[in-house]
Amino acid sequence: MLTFIIITLIKVLVIFVVFLLMIALLTWLERKLLGHFQVRLGPMRVGPHGLLQPIADGIKLLFKEDIIPDNVNKFVYVLAPLLTFIPALIIVAVIPFGKSIELFGQRIDMVISNFNMGILYIFAVASLSVYGIVLAGWSSNNKYSLLGGLRSSAQMISYEVSLGLSLIGVFMIAGSLNLVDIVNAQDKLYNWFIIRQPLGFLLYLVCATAELNRIPFDLPEAEQELVAGYYIEYSSMKFSMFFLGEYGNMINVSALATTLFLGGWHGPFLPPVVWFLIKLTAFLFFFIWIRATLPRFRYDQLMNFGWKVLLPLTILNVLITAVVMIL
Repeated sequence: MLTFIIITLIKVLVIFVVFLLMIALLTWLERKLLGHFQVRLGPMRVGPHGLLQPIADGIKLLFKEDIIPDNVNKFVYVLAPLLTFIPALIIVAVIPFGKSIELFGQRIDMVISNFNMGILYIFAVASLSVYGIVLAGWSSNNKYSLLGGLRSSAQMISYEVSLGLSLIGVFMIAGSLNLVDIVNAQDKLYNWFIIRQPLGFLLYLVCATAELNRIPFDLPEAEQELVAGYYIEYSSMKFSMFFLGEYGNMINVSALATTLFLGGWHGPFLPPVVWFLIKLTAFLFFFIWIRATLPRFRYDQLMNFGWKVLLPLTILNVLITAVVMIL
């Protein structure tokens, strides 16, 4: 029992440290890639090719004055950034990133917690981040913040429905909600669910982009009409926690796509963890590429697309999957 607790604590420490380092590197990677997409350099001053820029940004935000406006609801105002960041941090607990290994006579899973309802845990925790954005908009006592928060609640709730339905086909074929079992069901390339569920994969990508509030779906913080949306009244580390949550969720969505559609850690020659990280990085590159390429939707287009296009297509995908399985 003591050995199990110690191993679990070590896994928690290692995974969370790596996760936070990945968030820091992702902020640098996005700025560099956007620079190259737009024919400019991106960060270059701090460290070789600006590699230490995330550290400089972190120090700057840490020492900035933390201004709390008058007439805000202080408890909710402080709580909102935590509700955005913490769910992104604890979702990592159920994502498997490698094969189980034998160590000191113990069989160790490459996941903090391997249980049968892993995907339901992810959906439950991910939905909490909506509260952070809505409460940030409401508690700031600012009309622009409030409008940004209301937009976000409508958008994220709308696209969560389609996001969940886009994955039903995967669960039907795998016959399990356990993420390790789903990866094991994709042991060969032709069994990868991107091949067996191509429509579900495309729908997942679109819905996940909307859930992340990324371009072309970043309406909650549309600068041209809402200044900066729900976080306009935030400064210092509270301000940065919204972005840490967004980048953390980018990693989670990419890790989940890797697990559910690209065979997880499976791949030839290289160690399983390396394969998982390669696929994860490919998805992160895709999200940054989309940001550099597409314009923003209008709000009416956003809602019409979610309810009138994506939702019917996700239901159609479930029906097609059921018919094919029966036949």
